[in-house]
Parts: sequence; structure tokens; C-alpha cells
Amino acid sequence: MRVLSMIGVILAVFLGMGAAQAQEISPPEIGELSPGTGPRHGISMHGEPKYGPDFDHFDYTEPLSTRGGELVIPQIGTFDTLNPFIISGTPAWPVYFYVAERLMARSSDEAFSLYGLIAESVEVPEDRSWVSFVIRDNVRFSDGTPLTADDVVFTWETLRTEGLPNMRSFYNRVAEVRRPDERTVQFVFDPAQVNQELALIMGLMPILSEAHYTEHEFNESTLVPPLGSSPYMVSDVDAGTRLVLRRNPNYWGRDLAVNAGQFNFDRVVYDYYRDRNAAFEAFKAGELSVWVEDDAGRWATAYNFPAARTGRVLRREFPHGRPSGMYSFIFNTRRPMFQDVRVREAITLAFDFDWVNTNLFHESYVRTRSYWDNSDLGALAPANLRERNLIMTYPNAVSPEMITGGWRPPVGGDRNALRQNLLAAVGLLGEAGYGVQNGSMVNLSTGEPLSFEIMLQNRTEERLALNLRDTLQNIGVTVNVRLVDASQFQARSQSYDFDMMPFRYTGSLSPGNEQSFRFGSREADIEGTFNFAGVRSAAVDAFVTAITDARSREELQAATRSLDRTLMTGNYVLPLYHQPMDRISYWGEIDHAEIPPLTGYLQGTRFKHETWWYTPDN
Repeated sequence: MRVLSMIGVILAVFLGMGAAQAQEISPPEIGELSPGTGPRHGISMHGEPKYGPDFDHFDYTEPLSTRGGELVIPQIGTFDTLNPFIISGTPAWPVYFYVAERLMARSSDEAFSLYGLIAESVEVPEDRSWVSFVIRDNVRFSDGTPLTADDVVFTWETLRTEGLPNMRSFYNRVAEVRRPDERTVQFVFDPAQVNQELALIMGLMPILSEAHYTEHEFNESTLVPPLGSSPYMVSDVDAGTRLVLRRNPNYWGRDLAVNAGQFNFDRVVYDYYRDRNAAFEAFKAGELSVWVEDDAGRWATAYNFPAARTGRVLRREFPHGRPSGMYSFIFNTRRPMFQDVRVREAITLAFDFDWVNTNLFHESYVRTRSYWDNSDLGALAPANLRERNLIMTYPNAVSPEMITGGWRPPVGGDRNALRQNLLAAVGLLGEAGYGVQNGSMVNLSTGEPLSFEIMLQNRTEERLALNLRDTLQNIGVTVNVRLVDASQFQARSQSYDFDMMPFRYTGSLSPGNEQSFRFGSREADIEGTFNFAGVRSAAVDAFVTAITDARSREELQAATRSLDRTLMTGNYVLPLYHQPMDRISYWGEIDHAEIPPLTGYLQGTRFKHETWWYTPDN
């Protein structure tokens, strides 16, 4: 990390030369480019975008929604920096989503399509070897200064050298930047790294102000509000406690079709809590506007308070079409005790989901069987011919059982079922060289007991971890459950200083280059990536490449399912559960469009408020 930072400092000298000289500091020209298909209003990962050039709003928005009012959203944890683009510090993530603005806007009712935002048009060739954006001439940062192509090139240079590891990985696939005219920026990709998704990744690049970072250090944690061009800007900050975003009354893009019916609140307040129970009490008291429920027991039993009984607080279950993602306990395979897949499989057998779901969650959840459960991308059925042809290239990477069907979780729920699962777990541990001595499961070669720590940061996950601990005690495995604060959790997870921890990989209908950041072999040795398990697999790397190279939905399905089968065969995680709907409760002073987005109102655990609005008459 220090080396990368020093490189960034050295390149900063060149960044000050301005975008007009970008080509001079880029790699040599790579030859004549493929002909483009002409400027377009939008771009899709596969096929054509849903909305044509003359659309006036997305179907899931209400263009006549009212503007005004305040929305107060709870955040669990803390923050100590307003810079979400570097690895240092615990960032306030609303800045990443709602202050930094992208070249293009993503539609929430398609797998992966982008439409012009900062850029009025986009152009790519058939082989997607480059992408070109034309910047609108009226874009302004919140201080009124123009956003230009210079800022776009500055952003690329800065993020590829000093940004988050995933940004450095993506943006370093650009081999050359060209400036055909003062409003056009063309990114030419390294021929060895071209894939179908890179053009869209560049379209989602958050654009920074070069002038702002001339006066402020980019690679430092800071509570100085960043300068953005989006509908919102930071107005108040109380480190670790509260962040307030204020809608910019002079926002340049308020009349664009991609913004119609969105970003309606005058103020969006993020109140930070260390404990979800305390936050829920604040919601009941009317101090919070909205609550995303992740506790099935609370959803079933805790809504008998006066405001809920009288209808002032509403509860809704919004169905969605996004993949489940993978909420799980992650094994850190860098640890010696987890390097044998049989040990990981044995511990997975000991988790009694059926008992947990019945006794803790009112049978409200579904056991997650795939990284892309709840979608057509999950490996839940026998592999088709296209998948088998991919898998045959790496015959030992996917188990026969995983080819003929998806992962089948152990059946639990009663003593006899649990006993059978634990017997199978002991058998696997025996194959891995473990046995019981004096009541403890030990490595028979070294005498080391099989023990590990589960690092947590909330009470709901603690209940799951304690259940697993108590079950594993029956076969002599020692588990320590440790609850840490948000800052320590982030610091330890970024440096891979843990044995096992919970994490939620969000699902996407259009997976792509982020899969390498999550599971790529190279990323396993870079701190700050999401390869928490330390996956190092040639098959995983190949199937990620197949995903990003896919030219059709059918090719994407085959590649994604092949990756899914490989990851599930590797037992890198202990899968937990998901729900195929978003459970949201809210005070009646806010409202939403009749049609929810295909991808729902959540991104991970983050509430997406873009299409909601204030209704004081309610």
C-alpha cells in the first residue's frame, strides 16, 4: 500500500499539467482503433437498453412526486472520514453514493444499462476496445464551477493510482486517454484486458473536482466535505454521529430524464447508531423516517407500538428480482486450520439452519444455496451443455454433485438430523487428520486443537455464531465469539486479520469485473480487496474472465453458473440465508412510487431513497 501511495505522489506532478497533456503521460498509442458505432444516449451490457433516446422517466419513478421535507435514515456503525475513495479510515458511504456523480446513470429495472448523465452521449465499437464520452456543456459542481473533460481525466489518473484497490484494478485497464476535442474523452483499453463490461465501468466512474484536490490532499482521511456535482452536497457533519446532505437548489441536472421523480428530499439525514436495538427504539419514537428490517423476529412481534397500531407507521414487503447474493460466515483460508476444504465442509455441516430459522426467525428466511440464488444465474439445477464445456477445462474444480445439481444444504431441525450431520462432520475431520483426544478435536500430527474465532459487529449475528459454537462443542471444536466495534471490524477485515467473519456479497443481475475483486487469485494478496476468503483458483479466475467476456445473456449465464459451482465446491463460506423481498417500515409522511424497481429498494443493506418523496398531508 505504501508503494502504491508513493507512485500516486509521483504521478501527481504530472496530473497538475492538465488534461490536454493526458496523452503525453499515457502509455504509447496502441495503433488504429476499431470504428465506433456512433454516439448513443445509452449503453447496455448485452443487447439494447430498455429506454429509447426520447424517454422522459424510468417506469419505477413518479415524475410528479413532490419535493421538500426531510428524510432521516439510520446507519449502524460509525465514520471518521468523508473520503470514501481510499482505503484509509472508516468512510461515510452516503458520500460515495449521493455526493459523487457518475458519467452515466444506471437504470434499476434492467440487468445492466446506463443512460447519459454528466455525459450526454457514449460511443463504443463492436469489440468494446474503447469508449468515448461527450461531456455536457452545462454540468456544474455544487460551488458553481464547471465540470469539464479535464476533471474526468484527472479523476481517472487519481483513482487508478491512489483510489480503492478495485478502482485501481479497473481503471488501470485503460492503456491510453485521448482528447479528440475539449468536451470528449476517449478511454482506450489495454488489448490484453478488453472485455464487455469495461465501457460500462468507465461510465460509472465518480467524477472528482481537480480544483478541489489542488487545495486538498486526495489520499488522506478528512472531514472536509468533498465537492461533487450531484443533487446533494454535505451540509453538516458530526463525526461518527450524524451526516446531513442538503439538496442543491441550483443542481444542473434536475430536468434530465434520468433524474425525473428522483432525489426529492430537501435534506437527507444519516443518524449513526452503534446498536440496532437502540436505532429501532429511535424509529418507534419518530426520530427516524424509515427502517429496513433484517430481524424476522422483530418483524413478526415488535410492531405493536402505538404508531404502528394506528397506521402512522406502515409496514411493507416489497418483492424484488435481484439475486440473493451471499450472506455467510467467511472462512479465511489463509489460516492453517481452514486450508483443508474438508474442515470447512465439516463446520458447514454443523450449522443447523432449520432450527435457527424456526426458533429465532419465525421461519421467515430461505437458506441460500448459491451466490446468485433467486435468479437465473444461480447454479441450482444440473449444468447444461454450455456450462459443462466450460467446466471440463478444469475437471477437478467442480465436484460431480455440483455438476448434476446445485449445493444441497444439510437438513436439520431436530436432534436426530443434527446427530447425523455431526457424525458426517467428524468423518470429514478424520479424513483431514483430526481426532478427538481428551474431549477436544485435535490435529493428530501436531496436537494442535481445532479452534477459531468468529469476529462480529452486531447482536443478530452473535446469536448465529453462538448457535454454531454450541453445536461444535459437541464434537470437541472450540469456537470463540468476539464482538468488536465497526472501526475495528473494518480494520481487521481489510487486513484479513480474522479467522471467520460474517459478510454479505451483494448480488447482481449482471456480474462482471467485481468478481475478480471478490475472488481473484491476485486480489488474495492485496489488502483491502473483498477476497476475504483468500480464494486462489485458476478455475475461478478463468470463469470470471468468461463472465466479463460474455457477449450474450446465455454466455453470461453459463459462465456465472460455472463460477458459482466452483465457489460452492470450494466451501469458502458457510452460507446463511436470504429473503426474496425487502421488509421496510416507514412513517406515513414519506411515500413511494406504485411500481418498485426490479432490483428493489436496497443495495446490500443500504436503503435507496432516490424514488421516495415527502408527503406532509399524510
